[in-house]
Amino acid sequence: MKATIFTLALAALLTLGSCNSEPTLQKYFVENSEKKEFISLDVSPTILNVDKTKLSAAQTEALNSFDKMNILAFKADKTNQAEFETERTKVKAILKDPKYQELMKIGSGKDGASVSYVGSDDNIKEFVIFANRKENGFAVVRVLGENMNPNNIMTLMSVLQQSKIDMEQLKPLQQLVK
Repeated sequence: MKATIFTLALAALLTLGSCNSEPTLQKYFVENSEKKEFISLDVSPTILNVDKTKLSAAQTEALNSFDKMNILAFKADKTNQAEFETERTKVKAILKDPKYQELMKIGSGKDGASVSYVGSDDNIKEFVIFANRKENGFAVVRVLGENMNPNNIMTLMSVLQQSKIDMEQLKPLQQLVK
């Protein structure tokens, strides 16, 4: 009986101890996706609406490495600038985690964009694009996949140019651009 209680107590402690309370981008998406200030969108590869028979082997490989895209956008206006700054600071803090390796940064401190990734150079699990502008708000885009690499992303860009993007999947983002 004592051994059973001890085992249950030990299991409970290990379970509680293994929970990571540090903020992650995934937690941030989950916590904010239902809030009225945010626009949340999950996009599948079908958005590209591309004829796979016309793709090269490299383009097919790049497309197959892409699983989905999660987009979370905060629409800023004159009435919510303090909240915009708070939320933007949270995202920047999450992206400072060493697991997010920055590829490039564009723009100044107030307006700009960055591209980061999670994984190794030849096995990228996630690309993160963070763009913000004080007048419009910000957007965080997570491109998720398996065995992605920078070449695949560049090749995927060429596939994007050939695609007939299904704008219906992007409809919720239109209110951010207005």
